[in-house]
Amino acid sequence: MELTPRTLFSLARTTVETAVAVPGRVLDLLGAAESVVRRADGLVARTERVLAETEALVERAKVVTASADGITADIARTARVSRELMDDYAPLARQAQPLARRFVEELSPHEVDAAIELVDQLPVLTKHIMEDVLPILTTLDKVGPEIHQLLEVTKDMKQAILGIPGFSFLRRRGEEKEEDGQ
Repeated sequence: MELTPRTLFSLARTTVETAVAVPGRVLDLLGAAESVVRRADGLVARTERVLAETEALVERAKVVTASADGITADIARTARVSRELMDDYAPLARQAQPLARRFVEELSPHEVDAAIELVDQLPVLTKHIMEDVLPILTTLDKVGPEIHQLLEVTKDMKQAILGIPGFSFLRRRGEEKEEDGQ
């Protein structure tokens, strides 16, 4: 390329135009940079809010997890106790099932009411048995021989009375009066 005044002038003009445009372009670039910074600031603020919400959510999740751990432990304990009870009582329940079915099928409402009434009276009944009946039962071994003696004496007296002259007549007369209703 040959440097002629025209070429030089054209080159100088382009250089000046470019030099004059640089401040405008720099200002545009600065405006765009400011816009990017503002958007970055907004993004940072939103990111900080999201981060704070995430941290709060993580804390709540920890609380829920701790509660769930407690519930899981309770469920495991309940399941273990239930299994133990099932293992202990299942054979008994299988054995009692036919008897219980028969009992329920044959039990009337009147019998249920009577059973409830009897259960209601158990404290009084127990007290009387303990205080009245059992003391008497402990003396029966002493009373037995005495009753036999009384029976023998009564038998002897009956034979003696039957041997009294005229007793048969008096007996017949008493029976007749009973029949007449007098």
